[in-house]
Amino acid sequence: MSGTLEHIRVLDLSRVLAGPYCTMILGDLGADVIKVEAPGGSDDTRKWGPPFKNGVSAYYLCANRNKRSVTIDLKSEEGVEQIKQLIQDSDVLIHNFKTGTMERFGLDYDILKEINPQLVYCSITGFGETGPYKDKPGYDFMIQAMSGLMSITGTDQSGPQKLGVAITDILTGLYACIGIQGALLERTVSGKGQKLDISLYDAAVSSLVNIGSNFLMSGQIPKRLGNQHANIVPYQTFQTQDGYIVIAVGNDRQFTDLCEVIGKPQYAEDNRFKTNPNRVKHREELIPLLEKIFIIKPTAYWLDACDKRQIPCGPIQNLKELMNDPQLQARDMFIEHDHPVAGAIRMIGSPLKLSRTPISVRYHPPEVGEHNEEIFSEEIINRN
Repeated sequence: MSGTLEHIRVLDLSRVLAGPYCTMILGDLGADVIKVEAPGGSDDTRKWGPPFKNGVSAYYLCANRNKRSVTIDLKSEEGVEQIKQLIQDSDVLIHNFKTGTMERFGLDYDILKEINPQLVYCSITGFGETGPYKDKPGYDFMIQAMSGLMSITGTDQSGPQKLGVAITDILTGLYACIGIQGALLERTVSGKGQKLDISLYDAAVSSLVNIGSNFLMSGQIPKRLGNQHANIVPYQTFQTQDGYIVIAVGNDRQFTDLCEVIGKPQYAEDNRFKTNPNRVKHREELIPLLEKIFIIKPTAYWLDACDKRQIPCGPIQNLKELMNDPQLQARDMFIEHDHPVAGAIRMIGSPLKLSRTPISVRYHPPEVGEHNEEIFSEEIINRN
């Protein structure tokens, strides 16, 4: 069995998270990903920590498996020539340098497409390569703030909040991966590559989905609702006798069943609560009634009762509980692999489940320049 992209070679000049996350997905799918860093290493995440294991950063490990590593000095003529040589046999180049940097290196798309017209060239920047912000550096935290995400996250009491992970980097990596694969598919018809201009800001704004659509339709600036939903009620956390539960009622039938579970069937017939639009309108009346009931019994009771009626619900799990979740274990979402420096490492697995060409871990997250001799030897053989 082989990966779906085993015939694709990716030259990865990116670092930190958005680009490396994208190329890790491509590598998981079988692509030959060559991670390019400056001599000594230039991916900042190698030093982001703790935690470290034998000096290897957990952050670096999260986005760099299934890659080989070479070191190239892009500021030197020799380094530029090495990239141009690698480009001849590559399908994809991805970078996340600031706008204009690749042009200064002499490695912009217009130059490289002359060497390889089939090249799919992906640029990831904070704000894109056009527009008044094109020269601004972009980091996840500031993008979450500017994009509106923080304005709708948290409560009036907490003030604006960021998400607990670098979500705009992850979204950008996913969009880049989708765009690259789309360009590769189109190339099978046209025989030509193309350039992708992907930005964190664009990706973050696209994630506003229904909240953005609500504003575009109504003109009303959305409020921070904490764990509540702007368009569905009840769809939030409730405190129980011993913790919390998430109730995610998505339709009126589920609400009717919930009312029976909590012993209040009359709520489902109340005109204020009978339909979802009315429940949203009368949110401030309904939620306190439900809160008084859920707090009476423990989380396990409510989970069991709701599960029996197929009412969407779930516990709020910490990471230790998550690691022991039998569903995730059954889905191979936590995997182990050997690393030459860190030893045995645990990683989050891939959510991509393919029946005929399953995901596999072929390479550990590489050390700096670990594959220099191997890859440059391949290039000499290919040129001869």
